[in-house]
Amino acid sequence: MQYQTNDLEQHWMPFTSNREFKADPRLIVGGKGVYLTNHKGDTVIDGSSGLFCCPLGHGRKEIAEAVYHQLLENDYASPFMTSTPGAFELANLVARITPDPINHVFFVNSGSESIDTALKMVMAYHRARGEGHRTRFVSRERAYHGVNIGGVSLSGMVRNRETFTSVMPNVVAMRHTWNADELFVRGQPETGADMADDLARFCETYGGSTIAAVFVEPIAGSTGVLVPPKGYLERLREICDEHGILLVFDEVICGFGRLGAPFASHAFGVTPDLMTMAKALTNGAQPMGAVAVDDHVYKTITEAAPENAIEFFHGYTYSGHPAACAAGIAVQKIYEEEQSFDKAASLSDYFLDGLFSLRDLDVVKDIRGYGLMGGVELHPKGTPGALGTQTQKDLFWNGMHVKFTGDVGILAPPFASEKEHIDEMIDKLRMTFEAI
Repeated sequence: MQYQTNDLEQHWMPFTSNREFKADPRLIVGGKGVYLTNHKGDTVIDGSSGLFCCPLGHGRKEIAEAVYHQLLENDYASPFMTSTPGAFELANLVARITPDPINHVFFVNSGSESIDTALKMVMAYHRARGEGHRTRFVSRERAYHGVNIGGVSLSGMVRNRETFTSVMPNVVAMRHTWNADELFVRGQPETGADMADDLARFCETYGGSTIAAVFVEPIAGSTGVLVPPKGYLERLREICDEHGILLVFDEVICGFGRLGAPFASHAFGVTPDLMTMAKALTNGAQPMGAVAVDDHVYKTITEAAPENAIEFFHGYTYSGHPAACAAGIAVQKIYEEEQSFDKAASLSDYFLDGLFSLRDLDVVKDIRGYGLMGGVELHPKGTPGALGTQTQKDLFWNGMHVKFTGDVGILAPPFASEKEHIDEMIDKLRMTFEAI
């Protein structure tokens, strides 16, 4: 189906060059399994699981039917002072796979909302403990924590914040963990754990008792798949414990099997105090996110309030929406029945073998990867990011969807992929890169 430019003008698209796109649109009109269909009727293999949110593939009938039946039965109920059974069922299913003692789940509608919610939980926790003076937050360079004001305040990606100047104060950034002298590292780098001592320096500089929380993506995803060095996350945990600082893992991309385990905290053996999540929670079929917190954080906040009083003055109109919960329940059951996380783990070596086979190409600057997640960084040509933007478009017309950030292509194949699908992805990457 062809579309005229004036048919597209009214929609202001997110994270998109609107003028360029509307002159030469790339529309998705269908999806089934690991493939998408564009508006010209061409097949496009999905190399990034949408935006890392469709690991089960597209068009899962079980999820659609669950949402359909839920909407017929109960399409909406206020989440304030009432609730629905599905919200409790989904919370129980999620809590079954989070690491102990993380057993309490607060539902939101996106990864961005999960970050702002976690920020508020951290503030509420310290206030309940009589430590409201902890007003400083620590993030990282090249960090991405969504696009709400809290997440933008924590952001270490300059283009995501330079236009938006009225952000939260008292945020400091640790160094990112990518080392330009250590390229083509598969898995965790051997060196670099000492970069976690940036947090120790902040404790010495500002006082550890002034720091409320540290927010990190276990693997920095949207900035280009920066895998943590061995011992790095462990060191962060140690410093946080020493100074009474809460550790928050942003698992929006890493969570629900992407690293071959339920969450990155399992994969790396480090348990945070709070975890944010979204995307694969519902396989992208409904907008939904969540914050999971440990027993101590939950009890500290709830038990500080008077009896029969609201303990946490926060929430969204669509928190725990019945249709989103129905999708999430269906997805969690599929993960368990199809052993999806084990499937991701078993496919990881084959995927990484294919990805690292591209290192012979002159245009490739670096390759990084862990689990079913990888980044291919290209040598920039002209303005940084210009080559990546063009390459993403070229790949699309060559039959493959890949998310690019700057000059880094971010691969995250659906768990539903077979080896032949991985081969197809690698072949299309090679063909496109060779033409640069």
